Amino acid sequence: MTEDLLAALALAIALEGAVYALFPGRMKAMIAQVLTLPDGALRAAGLAACAVGVLLAWLVRG
Repeated sequence: MTEDLLAALALAIALEGAVYALFPGRMKAMIAQVLTLPDGALRAAGLAACAVGVLLAWLVRG
């Protein structure tokens, strides 16, 4: 279980790094846009992403 969690974290870091390496200008623009969002919208998006991630992990591992 711990190995799976570490592998998932490593994959998330690798994917995020790839996005920054491939699209640095777009990522800067996206970060600037995120900074203008209200806290509630950002919180809702984070919770939605979390729920989708848990659901996908449950479906894959189930």
